[in-house]
Amino acid sequence: MSIEPIKWLGDKLRLLDQTRLPGEEIYIELSDHQGIASAITELKIRGAPAIGIAGAYGVALGAQKINSKAKDEFLEKLRDVSKTLTTTRPTAKNLFWAIERMQKVARTGKDAEEIKELLIAEAKKIHAEEVESSRKLSQLGSELIWDGSSILTHCNTGALATSGYGTALGAIKWAKEQGKKIKVYVTETRPLLQGARLTCWELKKANITSVLITDSMAGYLMSQKKIDCVIVGADRIALNGDIANKVGTYSLAVLAKEHGIPFYVAAPTTTVDPNLSSGDQIPIEQRSPDEVTHIQGIAIAPEGFEALNYAFDVTPHQLISAIITERGIIREPYGEGLKEVC
Repeated sequence: MSIEPIKWLGDKLRLLDQTRLPGEEIYIELSDHQGIASAITELKIRGAPAIGIAGAYGVALGAQKINSKAKDEFLEKLRDVSKTLTTTRPTAKNLFWAIERMQKVARTGKDAEEIKELLIAEAKKIHAEEVESSRKLSQLGSELIWDGSSILTHCNTGALATSGYGTALGAIKWAKEQGKKIKVYVTETRPLLQGARLTCWELKKANITSVLITDSMAGYLMSQKKIDCVIVGADRIALNGDIANKVGTYSLAVLAKEHGIPFYVAAPTTTVDPNLSSGDQIPIEQRSPDEVTHIQGIAIAPEGFEALNYAFDVTPHQLISAIITERGIIREPYGEGLKEVC
C-alpha cells in the first residue's frame, strides 16, 4: 500500500483531499499559503503531523510570493504568512512547531533570495523527518501489540494523518506486517466520521481484519472482553503526560481504566509541548455547530438547534498506560521521560 497525501511538486503542493474520501480519491494542487491555510481549516489535510508538514510548505510558498528585497521587511511579511497558517487550528502542536522552525531558519538567511531557498529546503527536511519518525514510532509501538490482539482505535492516525507510516494506526500496520494475527475495532468518530471514512479506508487497503462500530459501542465491547488494548494518537502532549486528542478519547480512556485494558498513546516528539505543564493549558478548538447538526450537508437536527462542537478533549496522564514516540516508549512518571526524549 502506498498513500501519499502530501507531495511537493517544486513550486506547489499536492494534497489528497480527505473530505472526499472514501468515495473519491481527489488530489488538489496549491501554490500559495492562503490555499494551504484553507485546506487545513477545511480538513482537506488533517492529522497533527500532516498539518505540520503542510504548514511548513505553506510558509515556503508564502515566502516565494513576497517581493520585498530588504531582509527586515521580508521577515515582517513572512510573519504575516505564518500568522495566517497558525490561526487555522489551535490545538495541534506540530503546526506551531513546524512554523516556528521555519521562522528560525528564515532569520539565518542573508537576503530574501537565500531565505526563499532555505525555506523550501527546510520544509522538505521537516517532511522527511516526520515520515522517518512515524516509521520508527510504528516499529516501537508494534511491540505493545501481541499476537491475537483485538485493538480499539479512534479517529484516523495512519498515513493520511502523518504523510508517513502513521502513529497509532502505524503501530497496528507494523504488527500485521510482523505476521501477528490482529483485529481492529474502529470507532466511527463523530461528528466528521474520520474513523468510518478514513481509518476504514486505510485498513481496507492494508488488508487488516477490521470492524466499524459506533462511538457509543466501545464500553459494551470492553465489558464483553472483546478489546485487548486501545491505541490512539495525540494532537498535543503536555509535559506531565496529559494529552489532547480527538474528542471522545477521554471517554475511551476512562472506560479502558474501568475494564483494566491498556490505553496507549502514539505520537512523535514534535507533538510534545514543552511550554505546557499540564493538559489544562492546552487550547481546545471549537468548530462550527453545523458539523454536529448536519452530516455531509444533510440536516439531522431541527433547524437552529444549539450544538456544541469541541474538536478535541484532554485525557489525564493517570489514564494512560504508555506514550509511544519515535525515541522510545515512555511510562510514568511522564514528566521525566518526555523531557528526556525532547
